[in-house]
Amino acid sequence: MTETSSTPLDCYHCGLPVPSDVYYPVTVDGREQRMCCPGCQAVATAIVDGGLESFYRFRTEANNRPENGEGIEQQQWAVYDLPDIQGEFVTELADDRHQASLLLEGITCAACSWLVEKHLQKSPGLESVRLDVTTHRCVLVWNPQVQPLSELLAALAEIGYTPRPATDEGQQAMMAKENRTALLRLGVAGFGMMQVGMVAVGIYTGATGEWLEVLRWLNLLMAAPVITYSCWPFYIGAWRALKAGGLTMDVPVSLAIILAFIASTWATVFGGGEVYFEAITTFAFFLLAGRYLEMRTRHRNRQGYGNLAQLMPLTARRLTPDGAEDALVPIKSLIAGDRVLIKSGETFPADGRVLGGESAVVEALLTGESRPVVKRVGDTVIGGTLNSDSALEVEVTATGQHTQLSAIERLVTQAADEKPYQVAVADRVARYFVAAVLIVCSAVFAFWWWYEAGRAVWVALSVLVVTCPCALGLAMPTALTAATANLRQQGFLVARGHVIETLTKVNRVIFDKTGTLTKGEFALVATRVLGTRSEAEVRSLAAALESRSNHPLAAAFAPYLGNHVASDTRQVTAQGVEGLIDGERYRLGAAAFASALSTDDETPELPDQTRLWVLLASEQGPLAWFALEDEVRPGARALVSALVEQGVAVELLSGDHSGAVADLAQTLGIPTYTAGAKPDDKLARLKACQAAGDTVLMLGDGINDVPVLSGADVSVAMAAASDLAQTRADAVLLNERMTTIADTLVLARRTKKIIKQNLGLSLLYNLCSLPLASAGLVSPWAAAIGMTASSFVVIFNALRLSRRSVDAPVAAVARVEDDAKLTSEA
Repeated sequence: MTETSSTPLDCYHCGLPVPSDVYYPVTVDGREQRMCCPGCQAVATAIVDGGLESFYRFRTEANNRPENGEGIEQQQWAVYDLPDIQGEFVTELADDRHQASLLLEGITCAACSWLVEKHLQKSPGLESVRLDVTTHRCVLVWNPQVQPLSELLAALAEIGYTPRPATDEGQQAMMAKENRTALLRLGVAGFGMMQVGMVAVGIYTGATGEWLEVLRWLNLLMAAPVITYSCWPFYIGAWRALKAGGLTMDVPVSLAIILAFIASTWATVFGGGEVYFEAITTFAFFLLAGRYLEMRTRHRNRQGYGNLAQLMPLTARRLTPDGAEDALVPIKSLIAGDRVLIKSGETFPADGRVLGGESAVVEALLTGESRPVVKRVGDTVIGGTLNSDSALEVEVTATGQHTQLSAIERLVTQAADEKPYQVAVADRVARYFVAAVLIVCSAVFAFWWWYEAGRAVWVALSVLVVTCPCALGLAMPTALTAATANLRQQGFLVARGHVIETLTKVNRVIFDKTGTLTKGEFALVATRVLGTRSEAEVRSLAAALESRSNHPLAAAFAPYLGNHVASDTRQVTAQGVEGLIDGERYRLGAAAFASALSTDDETPELPDQTRLWVLLASEQGPLAWFALEDEVRPGARALVSALVEQGVAVELLSGDHSGAVADLAQTLGIPTYTAGAKPDDKLARLKACQAAGDTVLMLGDGINDVPVLSGADVSVAMAAASDLAQTRADAVLLNERMTTIADTLVLARRTKKIIKQNLGLSLLYNLCSLPLASAGLVSPWAAAIGMTASSFVVIFNALRLSRRSVDAPVAAVARVEDDAKLTSEA
């Protein structure tokens, strides 16, 4: 696709002539482009502001001009109904439903989540809405047949929350805009606070008569920019909350500022009474400073948490069929089957398979493992990882939304969008707390108006300021965000919002065997022929049956694939594979399954109980036994030891019928194990443990683990697990370091502890400060400092969870043992 050509007299958006007497410019990709009318300008501005400038690079024809009857604002949101635009941030779900990932500007506190959800509930096409106040990410699920997306976006803008697509460009643009605006407001507030404070010195040190009046007017003039410009976000937040019939933290803050300013202005204009311009500006400065710190923390956590799309390059070197290097092309133009050249130091633009070359690849940003992984011909590579040594020729197997990187990004987004139960409770508490503060403040004002009317306004102001529940609203989200980012850096990807909360209750871990505690990389170590056929022939027959299978056992037979070709093959879960070869039906798998194919239905005795044996049989009877062995995964023993040390029960559930299950359990020190368990047997065992009061973490990797992964309290899929297993799991272990599971349990407990500390600190602060402020012992400026300090304490306490270290000596020792073993293997 090529960019639509445009002359200076053609509208860049719709392609119609631009009148010579109009000038509606929009900067697209760093270049000024002219539009023919305000409608095209509004639509193009919306596309650019949403970080979707690539729409213009890849469109094939000019767009339609917005109808003249449409309002500019309506046109701005209507652009998001275009399929090409929605492709960047909208995902199709089942039953004609669509899901849009958005970023909202103007989020200030936990109550904003409630306000957004309540307002959008009136929309007929909306199914659900989730908002994360720490990342400002909002997810809408709606039916486009009932209501277009533009109407939902307009509804958000109506209450003051400007939506934009949750693309990487949109995220960066919004963070930059937030930071720039917040710094400017904070700077104005800081400058005004200092100037007002200096003038206040003269007021309180003996100025009288005309000088006192001049200084008061001077204070009023210097405080006005702080009250009007710096504090504007508070007023907007309060207004939209009251307009929607709700309460947020901006309501008491705005009341405090406005009432104090009106009272001080009244005293300045008409004389008499006290003025507290310095208290107002100080309050505004410290409150803005607290919110700026919270915003920077949120931005840092978001960047560490990972917008994984930042890992992808913009272009790739596509090769022609004869192997010659082609020109650089945008990665969006790549398709499966293309061949690309990745030079040393470059990032893989898509998932693929190595066709030529050998190099070390750094996958640390995805898996948390710092050691490079050697990639050779036939190995797979993941888009977003770094080629560190020499050039590789790669065949593209997946691009865009189909890559592993995109799958991980969806899981990350899913986890961020799901609101944990603890946070939902905190949101409700914060709303009720605001209402309680307003009631208490009214009562305090009434008492002081009766007792000493001159101090009533200032005491009520102190109560409003000192009890602002900012710390309460930040207590949980900041801790959970920091912990989730920490886990992501360690290679543990949280995919559901409840994971960290539930991990604190886990007292039993159930393991699958193949591909989980073992590598799942089987090798054929022995063949015992039962009939008259040769070893080479039975191996070739088995290889033909497994040639189209993705089961871990299939790889063991790949080297023996000969001239036989299997057809009509089918995989029987937990049993084996069946197919036709040269007109005869064969089965390979569990002894009972394979032998049932013959008429006599006799199951031969296993050669021994120490290895995994699979049987090859035809309709005439058993043909051969194959012995397979699977290597124990590095770190499995250390993980089991660490869990036992933490007081967590461990158990092994495997569909393997051989004695290898017992041997593995004995080797790893697992006291409870079950062999030959079918998917429904695993699920039944899980339910039995849960019925006995256990909170179970299940670790698995195969399709046969999907039912038990879905039923576990917390489920973890291995990085190499099937796509279905990963989508049903609550978390994914991206690296090969098994002891990360033990570290995760420790970090979850630390997170719970810090959340309790944050809640306790915020509640203790309010319980102590409210009586003092009500008694008139706390001035408004001191209340502002105290309220801001409480938010600082909560944020800094939560940031302790960002450290990589954990308080688990056994897990730490296990990691050292892991490193030593992996180093020796390398």
